[in-house]
Amino acid sequence: MKNTFSKLALASLVLAAFNSAAANGETVLIGLAGPLTGPSARIGKDLENGAQLAITDANNKKPVIDGKAVTFKLVSEDDQSDPRTAVAVAQRLVDEGVVGVVGHWNTGTSIPAARIYHDAGIAQVAPVATGHAYTQQGFDTSFRVMGHDDDGGNDAGQYAVNVLKAKRIAVLDDRTAFGQGLADEFIKSLKAQGVDMIDREYIDDKTVDFSAVLTNIRSKNADLIFFGGVDSQAAPLARRIKQLGLPATLMGAGGFVSQTFLTLAQKEGEGVVALEPGLPIDKMPGGKAFEQAYIDRYKTHIELHAPFAYDATSVLIDAIEQADSTDPAKYLPKLRVIKHQGVTGIIAFDGQGNLLNPTFTVYRVTNGKWVPQSVLGGGAGN
Repeated sequence: MKNTFSKLALASLVLAAFNSAAANGETVLIGLAGPLTGPSARIGKDLENGAQLAITDANNKKPVIDGKAVTFKLVSEDDQSDPRTAVAVAQRLVDEGVVGVVGHWNTGTSIPAARIYHDAGIAQVAPVATGHAYTQQGFDTSFRVMGHDDDGGNDAGQYAVNVLKAKRIAVLDDRTAFGQGLADEFIKSLKAQGVDMIDREYIDDKTVDFSAVLTNIRSKNADLIFFGGVDSQAAPLARRIKQLGLPATLMGAGGFVSQTFLTLAQKEGEGVVALEPGLPIDKMPGGKAFEQAYIDRYKTHIELHAPFAYDATSVLIDAIEQADSTDPAKYLPKLRVIKHQGVTGIIAFDGQGNLLNPTFTVYRVTNGKWVPQSVLGGGAGN
């Protein structure tokens, strides 16, 4: 009898706690997918930090949805920057009941995951994935908050020819969806200007020895090497270019401008040029305040894309609040036509889910720092 009473008492306490929690509000889950382990973990953590700041800021405003107090909560999953893992992660987030997802980091993971979110009917707001193919799949649940590679590759090509005055251009990429797609768009830009590249070389995203491809490029007397890839390979590539004495400028577009590049490249990074989506942090409408909040909370500097993760999270929450509902069928129409003032600028989308009026900034490494050189694109005034 005593055991039965204890069980009933415990059940009553659990029920009371549940009713109390319901009375005090509901928890709304927002997913985040990115590489939280492995070689790109530093970027995944940067994205997670940015998204968490947005969650905190939203909760500080005491949000109310459909007459009920709510608390937003970030649910993070590690896709290891691997397409197959990304699909499993996407399904796991759907099964966990998230109302929308911020992710994934790169194009190669965002593309296959997009179908999972589309089939579940929830929004996927990519903070970074720049391959145009991500939003060309026809899914009305896919969005991105930075410019895509068609624009970035075109702007990079024009800058290489018109500003850097490059005449003998070699192109190298890492064969990922991001790197190869970006290199292809850069080459299209060159051809549109009547410029032919002198060499096209390939590596993969795990290559550590660049001697063979650089020997081929050196034999063609290149004065500029465009690399479709990210900072962790761009830095040793820059060092090897200097060690071999190649008189060529290394240029990239997206994924170069980080503290990691500067640390790995050391003095051999001097003079490297990179085009990066968005404005410099101190030129973003909310950049300075965001940077200070990031440093105060995490005791470190922004690695690369945290402001975009913040905006991806914030615009999703804004759409939910405008719809006064966490039901994707109600908030998705709001998200498609939204005009949200973000940290990085105005967040609004075209019919495919791409950012309207994207901005790009060209940087050069000068005295060991990434120094902005020029702002390109239609969003410079955001």
